[in-house]
This record gives sequence, structure tokens and C-alpha cells, in this order.
Amino acid sequence: MRTLHIAPGDSAGGSLLQAIRDAGRDDEVLRFPDDLSCGPIDPDDPTVRAAWWSDHYDWYEVGEALRSFWNRVADFDGRLVVWFARHAANEFAFLLAWTERLAERSYGIVDVTGRRLPFRRLDGSVILSKPVQAVSIVQSGALQSLIGTERPIAPSERENSRRDWRRLRSENAPFRVVTESGLVSAPIDYFDPLLLAQATVEWQKVAGVIGNTIGYNSEPYFQVGELMLLARVVALVREGRLISDGDPCNMASRIRLSG
Repeated sequence: MRTLHIAPGDSAGGSLLQAIRDAGRDDEVLRFPDDLSCGPIDPDDPTVRAAWWSDHYDWYEVGEALRSFWNRVADFDGRLVVWFARHAANEFAFLLAWTERLAERSYGIVDVTGRRLPFRRLDGSVILSKPVQAVSIVQSGALQSLIGTERPIAPSERENSRRDWRRLRSENAPFRVVTESGLVSAPIDYFDPLLLAQATVEWQKVAGVIGNTIGYNSEPYFQVGELMLLARVVALVREGRLISDGDPCNMASRIRLSG
């Protein structure tokens, strides 16, 4: 029977495809073209997502990409295998949305959360990784070790995930973040203190502030990507809490604290 592997994003999809080909298999990999940890999720309409993304990113095909993704899933008559991690907000949000969209259709899941997988160092030696937070950061060789380990989603797991996604949709918050109790809604300024903590009275490149914000706040959860943090930098400049010496939308421009 044919197998379609579902990857939560381009980075995860690329590594997963490489792992599958290295394993000598011809399974298909389908990449989910969105990040549901941010932006409006109610109504569940690709047009709404496309309109929202157009305010942040010049990608007008997102609506069509989402329709194509879900149509491919609906038309596929083989085995479906979904890869994700519960410690990455975008991957966890996708898993919850997936359970709601597919209702009672059968599929397998590979949850990489907390697993210690074989990791190849630059000198060629192989060690076990620290507990995994996201599919997107796992080497293809480590993912290869998980091919064929999928399990059916449990009925209670499916129902709990669908319930959680309905709650998040009803709240329809700007962000969704991972906590010990699961995925919860967060306000638009949720990440602002983290950005301001990395800014100083000295000029720094926007890319550096954003990179440090992600780096210093990636344990134990991956919560947000560069694009949304860049949008918040722009907002903080407009509010006067940060000062920019150029276009704050440009990662190469510089910013500093206003006081």
C-alpha cells in the first residue's frame, strides 16, 4: 500500500524526504504550507489565512497551497503518516488542526517529542541527541531511524486534540504557544518582553536581536519563528519602545532601546 508522509513545514519536509530516500523507499512526502501557531484560525478558510499572511509576507499563493494540500490528503487512498512534536508550537498546532479536519479517518502518527535520536557530529561520530523538540531540527539520518515506527492515533487522543483545537479556534488569538498543559492562546504582545530583553541601548542588527530572542528562549519549547518576531519588532518601533536607523522590516537594519 502506498504511504503519504505528512510533514509540518518545509524544513521538516526536506529532512523527512531525504530520510525516506536514504532508506530506499519511494514514499511521498507532503509538506503543510502554513504555521497555525500564529494568526486567525476561525473561520477555517484558506482565503482568510492568505489575506492575513499578505500583511506579513509576500506570498500570495498560500491560499491555493492550502487548498492543494487538503485536496491531496482527501484524494489519497493509501496510508497516511503524520510527523510532529508537541514541543514546537507550529507542529503541535498543525497536529490539532489535522485531527479536526480528518475526523474519523485512520492515520498513523510519529511523535518525536523528547526522543533521543542518533546524531552525526562533524567528525563523523554518532551520539544520541538531547531530547527532541521539533521534527524540523532533526537530521535526516535520525528521522530515518523512525521510519516505520508510526502508531495509530488513540481514540481518546484524537478526541482530546479535536476538543483543544475547537477551543483555540473559538478564542482565535494572535498566537498559540506551548505550555506544560498543552497549547494555549496568547496575546499579540506575548513575545515583546523577550525581544526587549535582547535589545540594548547600543545599536544591534534586527537579525541579531531576533536570533538571540529565539536562541535564549528555545528551551524547553519552540514557540515562534523569525517572521512573527520581525513583525513585533516593527510594532515596537512604531510604538516608540525601539528606535530604528532604517527600515525595521529589513533584517540588516539596526535597532536599539528608546531609553
